[in-house]
Amino acid sequence: MTSTLRLLAKRKFWPLFITQLLGAFNDNLFKFSMVILVTYGIYGLEGATERETSFNALASGIFILPFFLFSALAGQLADNYDKARIIRLVKTLEIAIAIIGGVGLFIESETIMLLALFLLGLQSTFFGPIKYAILPQHLEIDEVLAGTGLVEAGTYIAILFGTVLGGLIIDRNGHGVELAIAAVLGVAIVGRIAAQFVPDAPSQKAMEKIDFNVFRSSFRLISATLHVRKLYLSIIAISFFWTIGSVLIIQFQPLVKNVFSGSPEVVSLFLGIFSIGIAIGSILINRLLKSKVSARFAPVSVIAMGIFVVMFYFIVRGWTPLPVGEFFSISTFMQEPTAWPVLLILAGIAITGGMFVVPLYAFLTTTVPISETARTIAANNVVNSGCMVIGAVLALALSMIGVSAAEQLLLVAAMCVVAAWLGQQLHLACDDPVTGEAIRK
Repeated sequence: MTSTLRLLAKRKFWPLFITQLLGAFNDNLFKFSMVILVTYGIYGLEGATERETSFNALASGIFILPFFLFSALAGQLADNYDKARIIRLVKTLEIAIAIIGGVGLFIESETIMLLALFLLGLQSTFFGPIKYAILPQHLEIDEVLAGTGLVEAGTYIAILFGTVLGGLIIDRNGHGVELAIAAVLGVAIVGRIAAQFVPDAPSQKAMEKIDFNVFRSSFRLISATLHVRKLYLSIIAISFFWTIGSVLIIQFQPLVKNVFSGSPEVVSLFLGIFSIGIAIGSILINRLLKSKVSARFAPVSVIAMGIFVVMFYFIVRGWTPLPVGEFFSISTFMQEPTAWPVLLILAGIAITGGMFVVPLYAFLTTTVPISETARTIAANNVVNSGCMVIGAVLALALSMIGVSAAEQLLLVAAMCVVAAWLGQQLHLACDDPVTGEAIRK
């Protein structure tokens, strides 16, 4: 069994790991700084659940939109050109985007902040296929699952620190914006330096004509990918998982503020626990599968996730909020009798979610030849983003008709059952775990 952490010492892996970690960190530092500024600074301390939910849904949709529109183009470019060169270009653009986002934060312009968020989504669209597709090109076959798990774990560790820092820098009165701007710009610069050390990853095929019609290329890309049953089931299962995730994410911050009466620091704590949990699940599943790419544990993992969601629902229903305008700090929140059960259940949701989704990403990079991995990931991103938009619209629509955030948790639990069925279908379609011969042909 591959020693997962040993990969971090290898030149073929660590620059990519650091680059993607810093990118995810910066995305979430900016997004969470923006959300805290808008929710607590612009909208004020009193409850404004509908406005907050609408803003969160709009922000989620704007960030996801580039994945839906441009993933096919990103996949074509990644398969036709050196992936390392694209990474360096994307990270250079991130510096410019950080400046735009900083302006939006400084003048408290929701429009400019959302523009910067769209551009961050755009640069993530072009980086996304590469961070997974480059793994089978640089790693041995028995290292791919471990590398995928580390990338996923690193992403959520970065989310942890990005969200925590965003919650600590900008307080409930909207102060600390200048420090947030400096942090976002500084991380973008360091990320560009790390990208310079990513080993070259030239195209593995003859140059093909790039189709710049994003709708036609997306349709062709999906059609060419989904006819392979294992890929079809992997992509549908991942997409359904992120539909669930988008419903959870949109309700998360208003739930913590308006039900748990949490300050920005408590929001950071909740998101931090969630991020650590997914990172743990990402590494744990590699241990359980012994570096073999398999969906064996997918059904039981997501069923366990659904059980934890139901437990979270009952905790939410039984929680008594503070009077409007009053919030728990981390220390006062932790003094509540049910605080630890809340955090442990949240960690359970995240760990089981990580265990479900990581092997499915590994299927995408080990089922096709190396020359087609970026486009396979891109096809997955197109379908994922479409499903996440559906999830965002569903969450917003339910909120508008009066379905509370707590009641939407029951919907999430029910969706976990469908995800378990999809995971079981994938496992049945792959009686023998993938060993990697496909990408060597």
